[in-house]
Amino acid sequence: MSISEMADVVLAYVKDHEAAAVPIVFLLAFGESFAFVSLLLPATVILWGVGALIGASGLSFWPIWAAAVIGAGLGDWISYWLGYHFHEQIARMWPLSRDPQLMPRVHALFEKWGAPGVFIGRFFGPLRAAVPLVAGAAQMPSLHFQIANWASAIVWGFTTLGPGAFGFKFLPGWL
Repeated sequence: MSISEMADVVLAYVKDHEAAAVPIVFLLAFGESFAFVSLLLPATVILWGVGALIGASGLSFWPIWAAAVIGAGLGDWISYWLGYHFHEQIARMWPLSRDPQLMPRVHALFEKWGAPGVFIGRFFGPLRAAVPLVAGAAQMPSLHFQIANWASAIVWGFTTLGPGAFGFKFLPGWL
């Protein structure tokens, strides 16, 4: 199944089953933020579509946004925990072992920027999966990580869902 087909199936399901939007968005955001799943799941594109569905169908934005925030925050939290507790083995695991330069690049970002690097890393696809692992592996203080993690999840949830949810009403004028 192609990414486009996968997105179409999920979006059609959400449209037909509005009550499922919150748990689906939670799972998508969690998968997008969880270390190894993030590299395989095209969740951001699907979440953009969910944002457009919110705008087009009148679904309530805030519960879906909260699901995205909680899913993203928990995904990074668990990734951090894995890095913290298994820092020696993480770089040798697939899929990170396929790109040996990814961990050193993320580590350099973390060393230079610290908690702001964790915040910024959420918004860049390939870094999103690795930053929490490296922060944990580098033994970043948990409080600093969690502040950056949850603050970035709040902003990411809004910037991922918001344009479609709130901008959809402006599209007909541009078509």
